[in-house]
Parts: sequence; structure tokens; C-alpha cells
Amino acid sequence: MLVKQVQLEHVQLASAEADRALELIGRAMRMAGYVNIKSTDLKKSTHKKQELLAIQKGVGLNRSDALFIKHEISDGVDFDCIGNTLTKDRSKNGLAHQGFFLERQAGLSKGVRVHGGSLMCQSLDRQGRLQNTTLMNAVHRLEIEELTPANHVKRASLSPQKLFKVRIEMALGKSIAEFSRTFSSRNLP
Repeated sequence: MLVKQVQLEHVQLASAEADRALELIGRAMRMAGYVNIKSTDLKKSTHKKQELLAIQKGVGLNRSDALFIKHEISDGVDFDCIGNTLTKDRSKNGLAHQGFFLERQAGLSKGVRVHGGSLMCQSLDRQGRLQNTTLMNAVHRLEIEELTPANHVKRASLSPQKLFKVRIEMALGKSIAEFSRTFSSRNLP
């Protein structure tokens, strides 16, 4: 009974961590492509040429996907993926940057066998340089898939929003637990 209790606690902790990570990824996806209404037309045309939401398939640990998002800073209080308040000094060319990817778990010796990697959050520091921070460990895989509606042509004319399914697989000892959510973009052209 004690073993089952410990296993249940591990699953509950993993679930809470995965929920937190999925919420951060979803928040960033909703912000992707946001344009502050006070920005100039010249600035807007420059941003449209940039990739505001980029998914790189199979580039991370265990052939995981990577997600990179850019958006302007609003007049309210916005946060990056590690909780820093977004300000003009935490942007580059007027755009905030957030990224999510999986890499080998940091701080381990080369010979140590690990059943997962570190889910990384990439953002800009106060000098506008990229910084990587570990969000969580024991992540086996990160997948991001753009979903297409059944009536793509009909729905595309009604709403420019895009749907994305984000899936995190976590290593729980000898088993893998899967957590997923579907998010909608709000600001992509």
C-alpha cells in the first residue's frame, strides 16, 4: 500500500508540473503576434515579415518539437515564461520572445542514465539577450501540432485563429504519462 501511495504522489506531482508548463505554453501561444495598437504602421509592417509563431519539428531531445513565439508588449502587465515582467528592455526590435524546447537534463554526469530531459523556457534578459531557464525535468517528449478544422475553407474565412495541440510526455520511473491541451491563437494574422 505504501508503494502505491508513493506512485500516486509521483503522478500527482507530475500532473501539477505538466499543468503549469502547459498553461505557460498556452499563454505564450495566445500572445503570439500581438500588436500594440499604439505602435506605428511602419513597425507593424516590419513585424508581419517575421515569424511570430514558429514550430520546429523533431529538433529537440527524443525528437521533440520546439516552439518560438514573438509579440509586442502591451500597455498592461505582461510576463514571460519564467515570470519576468515584460518591458521594452526585455525585447528586441520591439518584440518580446518566448521559446519552449526539450534538451538533455542539465547538471548530470555523462554516464548517468536519465529517463527524460529538461523542458526549457527561452526569453530575453534585460539587455535583450536570449536566456534559457529550466521549467521542469523528467520530460520525455514535447509535441506541438497545428490542428486543421474539418471544414478548413469555411472556417478559415470566419476566423483567422489557429488551433494547436500541445502534448507533454513525462517519464515516471518505468512508465510514461501523457498530458495534453488544445490552445487557440488570438493574434496571428
